[in-house]
Amino acid sequence: MNKNPHFAVVLSGCGRADGSEIHEAVFALLCIENLGCTYQCFAPNISQAAVINHLNNEPMDEIRNVLIESARIARGNIMDLKEFNVDDFDGIIFPGGLGAVTNWCDFAQKGVECTVDTSVRAVIRKCYDKGLVIGAMCIAPAMVAVVLADKKIHFTLGAGGATAQKLEKLGVVHEEVGVTDVCIDRENRVCTTPAYMLATNMTDVCQCAQNLIGAMCQLIDR
Repeated sequence: MNKNPHFAVVLSGCGRADGSEIHEAVFALLCIENLGCTYQCFAPNISQAAVINHLNNEPMDEIRNVLIESARIARGNIMDLKEFNVDDFDGIIFPGGLGAVTNWCDFAQKGVECTVDTSVRAVIRKCYDKGLVIGAMCIAPAMVAVVLADKKIHFTLGAGGATAQKLEKLGVVHEEVGVTDVCIDRENRVCTTPAYMLATNMTDVCQCAQNLIGAMCQLIDR
């Protein structure tokens, strides 16, 4: 690489059932550093759609803030997504977890007719228009596919299925890949990987993150 890419990593809370999948988020940050790159974490300053007890998967009668919860993963070094400046970055990454489809948008409830949070949608469109490489893990590619449906992007959720088929009706193209593989849409500069959509262990998820960051760096260096 001719330079050390700077990544924005957007989080959706803290915990797979109501926020960012912690393994995916942390491995993404680790692999960014391992490849000699840098990052800044962001999250929208909004309320979570729900709070889930991760011990028994039952809803809890609480209200939590996505930015505050995401700060747990970022060790406090995080910014409101509204402060994102597209000119400061080379790529942007969206880890998975159900927060991707409940907090960033309501895809989990409404599917392809979902509404995407204004700040999240604006950042994705700005990054696309500026030519930044967009990366997404696990279920997060579904949200990216909705936002960029008019660009006919290629993406992956790992295996096909009802969700992929519904998304393809928007005009996007789903590609089936192996557990640690990356779907690379060079034309649209979008990279996606299955992570816990297919993975059953942390080793594979870490490899997903490494392969994703590596693929993004190659596109950045083009």
